[in-house]
Amino acid sequence: MDIYDAIRTRRSVRAYRPDPIPEEVLTRVLDAARVAPSAGNGQPTRLILVTDPGAKQKLAALCAHQSFIAEAPIVVVACGLRMNLRSGAAKPEYRVLIDGSIATDHLTLAARAEGLGTCWIGVVGSEDIKRYLGLPEDTDVVAVTPLGYPNGDAFTEPGRRIAIDEFIRWERWS
Repeated sequence: MDIYDAIRTRRSVRAYRPDPIPEEVLTRVLDAARVAPSAGNGQPTRLILVTDPGAKQKLAALCAHQSFIAEAPIVVVACGLRMNLRSGAAKPEYRVLIDGSIATDHLTLAARAEGLGTCWIGVVGSEDIKRYLGLPEDTDVVAVTPLGYPNGDAFTEPGRRIAIDEFIRWERWS
């Protein structure tokens, strides 16, 4: 699939089939996240793959009781290790968020290219998920996403978006 098609048709999927994801497909999607760029090449992102039905239910409850999360065969929790790097001006907690978001975006687009659905759940810094999954003190939750085949036709063209001339500014805001 062309990258622009993947970008244009990626949607937040909220209904999943229980079908397993073939190992070679899963490996490609996870590798797309692994090779994402990071500040100073620190590579702080780590992914926890949750497949146990009870654990998926608990994560869904910790994500504002969004039960559809547990329908997917895998729930991915993107985590970031706080690192002190000399490059860049961003604080370590911002780097975790930025680098983890880049890796998660790579994962969601690769998943779309493979016919898999995702739904980025904004649980940045969730202490409850951190405790539940036993993350170390210097590691934060960046995002959660179910990963699986959509139940139904999920990949459509985008709805209303602002015009490009409203979206872009040249040189300065005004």
